[in-house]
Parts: sequence; C-alpha cells; structure tokens
Amino acid sequence: MGETTVKTLEGRTATPSPMAEEPAEPALSRFARFRELRSPRRPRIWFEILLIAVSYWTYSLVRNAVPEQKAQALKNADWILDVEKAIGLDFEHAVNHAANSVTWLIVTMNYYYATLHFVVTIGVLVWLYRRHPGRYAAARLVLFATTAVALVGYYLYPLAPPRLMEGQNYIDTVLVHETWGSMASGDLKNMSNQYAAMPSMHIGWSLWCGLIIFAVAKAPWAKILGLLYPAATLVVIVATANHFWLDAVGGVICLGFGFLVSYLWYQALPHRLPRQPVRDPQRRRLRPARA
Repeated sequence: MGETTVKTLEGRTATPSPMAEEPAEPALSRFARFRELRSPRRPRIWFEILLIAVSYWTYSLVRNAVPEQKAQALKNADWILDVEKAIGLDFEHAVNHAANSVTWLIVTMNYYYATLHFVVTIGVLVWLYRRHPGRYAAARLVLFATTAVALVGYYLYPLAPPRLMEGQNYIDTVLVHETWGSMASGDLKNMSNQYAAMPSMHIGWSLWCGLIIFAVAKAPWAKILGLLYPAATLVVIVATANHFWLDAVGGVICLGFGFLVSYLWYQALPHRLPRQPVRDPQRRRLRPARA
C-alpha cells in the first residue's frame, strides 16, 4: 500500500527499489570537495611551523641560487638611477649621507634592516594564528604568493643595490659601522645573493604586516603602528643604501599579486573572512535509504 508501481516493456508492473533513488557511490560531489578545500580551517601549529620553515628555506635556496650576473645587475642599477633622475626623484644619495652623519641613527637603522624584517613578520603570523585563525590561512597565502613572485623578479631582473654601484659614492652603512649579524655586507655577504634588490621584500613583507594589522586590529594605536611600519621601512632601506625607492614599488606590485591570488582562492580578502573558522554544515556523507 502506498508503493509506486511502474509498467515494464512486457506490460508487467514492478516496484522500484529504494536503492535505485540514490547514487551508486554516495560521496560528496567534486564541487563540494573543492569548496571544502577553499574554506578556511583552523590552522595546526605543527603544520604551520613546518610549512613556514620549509618555505623560507626554499625561498632562501632559490633566491641565492639565482645567478648574480654582476655586470647586468650594475647595468640595471644605472638604468634605474637614470629613470629616477629623469623624473627628479633620485633622493637616495642625499638620504644615505644625511642618515650616516648621525651615528646612533644609522646604526639603529642597520639593525632595524637586519632584524625586524623577520621578527615583525613572524610576530604578525603568530598573532593571526592565535587571535584570528579564520583569517590566518588567507593572509598567509598572500605572503607566500608575494614571496614566490618576487623570486621571478630576482631571476629576470638582477639589480645591484645603490651601495654596490661603482662611482656613485653611496655609503655601505653596514660595512662602515660594522653592524653585527647582517648578511648584506661583511663576512656573511657571500651567503646571500647581493644582486637581488628588485623587488624589495623588506617593503613587500612590511606592507603586508601593516595592512593586515590596520585591517584586522581594533585598537587605534595598533592601526597607526601598522601604517607607520612600512613607511619607516621605506626610509630605512633607502638610508642604508640597500634599495632604490623603485625597488619598493616592485615590492608593492608583488604584494598586490599576492592579495589577488588569495582573493581568487578564498573569494574574499583576509579581513573579510570570519575571525573563527566556520564549519561547513554540508560536510557529511549521504547514505542510501534502507528498504
């Protein structure tokens, strides 16, 4: 009673099996699985530490493996300087000499350049991991994509920093003031590619930190510090003669690419995502009806 019957080709009637109404393999569709991969999840500490360590090791390996091409790097530096002179914005030399005239200031800038690049970036990652886990993965993807495209820039456009240019009288402030621990000059310079100045990842990473802090933090003082950090970094990279200001423009372009990649994957900018990961209510397996 209440059963649905269907007529067969031979004229007989039959009751369809309940199993016939369900798919043969009741699994999530490919689209649902893909959507699940794109949903922010709660990060796992061991995985994040391993991922960041391996990623930075790979970045350093690839960056330093790029041929230095000294002659081409110096030629490109001359071209960059000519462009800046043509538009009247070749202020690196003046800033470099002015900062070097104040010993305590330039030494502080040297250590700023050598340390905060890593300390602040890692600090922001830890803060996101602990306080904004739902936004962490998207923000991390921005950083990783930014760094990845920068490697392409190092390979395609070797560039000498101002301090290594010939006949331009820039001061290598790290070398002059014997800043400890810097890989830009001195005994450690051979461990790093000295002709990978374009784009500036000091700007790319510091601007990432600043924008994330500004967009996510609630305290006004934190937002202000977030904006001041990349601005101060720009002054430092120019004053220490490690970059042209056009290198900073390259870093901004790379960061824009990083945000685009993250947006295309998560369909939202990091600060627009929920603070806490939201579990997908459709994340379950369907079972066939029983007779």
